[in-house]
Amino acid sequence: MSSPNSWYETLTSTPALVAGAIGVSVAALFAVGSGSGSNRTAGQVTEQVKEVAHSVNAQGSKGKVAQAAASIMSAPSTELAPPKDDPITPSQLSQYDGSDPSKPIYVAIKGRVFDVTAKPEMYGKGRGYNIFAGKDASKGLGMSSLDAADAVPDYSSLNETQMNTLNQWESFFEKRYNVVGKVKPE
Repeated sequence: MSSPNSWYETLTSTPALVAGAIGVSVAALFAVGSGSGSNRTAGQVTEQVKEVAHSVNAQGSKGKVAQAAASIMSAPSTELAPPKDDPITPSQLSQYDGSDPSKPIYVAIKGRVFDVTAKPEMYGKGRGYNIFAGKDASKGLGMSSLDAADAVPDYSSLNETQMNTLNQWESFFEKRYNVVGKVKPE
């Protein structure tokens, strides 16, 4: 078995393997009871199990299985605010990169700005996904790349598989983080 070769696969491979090996319900319970500090309700666990089961049973669903497995690790939020479309310029967005603990942390996907402040262990300064903080790094998300050269908003060169990955990440963020604005040109 080859090791995962991208951050997306690394993020999602273990839960996917657990779900495949021991069953979706047990995998969800394992994730909930793993001491992650999460206070998930029975309803949230049930919804996660349904999401994983649906993705596992979908045809040609490698990306969907991975996306569903990622949902076990971070429960969808039940308290999201209505999306905002306040204009945020790239230079304004760059101020929310996790380097100032008094400011929120923002990640933009396809021009939509998400507040990921609740996950400083992932997006904060010096953390694994900080490469995406304070910018629209859609291309890098679609490519499953942590290379700074790929952390750019122009995703027009992505192939179909990469676009599917980008769309899955956008869907993942939509279920977990508030949309606080839209990136507008300077």
